[in-house]
Amino acid sequence: MPVPGRTLPVAPCIPAAKPLECSGAKTIVTSHPATQKNNEKARNRHPKGSLRERPPKELQTDELWMEEALRCAQRALEAGEVPVGAVVVLDGQIVGRGWNRNIADSDPTAHAEVVALRDAGAKAGNHRLEGCELFVTIEPCTMCSGAMVHARIGRLVYGADDPKAGAVHSVLRVLNHPQLNHKIEVRRGVLAGRSAEVLQMFFRSRR
Repeated sequence: MPVPGRTLPVAPCIPAAKPLECSGAKTIVTSHPATQKNNEKARNRHPKGSLRERPPKELQTDELWMEEALRCAQRALEAGEVPVGAVVVLDGQIVGRGWNRNIADSDPTAHAEVVALRDAGAKAGNHRLEGCELFVTIEPCTMCSGAMVHARIGRLVYGADDPKAGAVHSVLRVLNHPQLNHKIEVRRGVLAGRSAEVLQMFFRSRR
């Protein structure tokens, strides 16, 4: 558990080895009252000095956080993994990072989203991540969508749709299923062109 009075460190940004070309259209950033409400609820539930009490920094856009997720995807690409990256954000701070590590860890569950959730949970000392937002470069699969529900993520932002395995919009609708007791705000298509491009580059190199 976090020690009262101590501030958990935030990992520094990982620079991409090569800048990714921008091919996606600009998206409009709007305010999200539901996320603000979730953040306020989370702060009220956790003691002073915990991860969730950190005051927000200056307003950041969804595109900025997706840039960080793309940097994580670049790390996966350099390691020969399917290039998917994710970050968990709370109050304007990155509290978890992840990229696909299935091959490196010999772990079929080591998707970028799961790795980022584990990182954030370890820092928080809690398996619940209420008030957090998850940014990932591609639409989450069934496993990762279920993990977000269990973690009580407040908001999901993703880049490209996954027409073969997407479990948010494309193939299945795991998130916000009427039988589930937790609802997650979703925004799709942020830097979708760049997110799709890095995946296409990876699979082209394998042919």
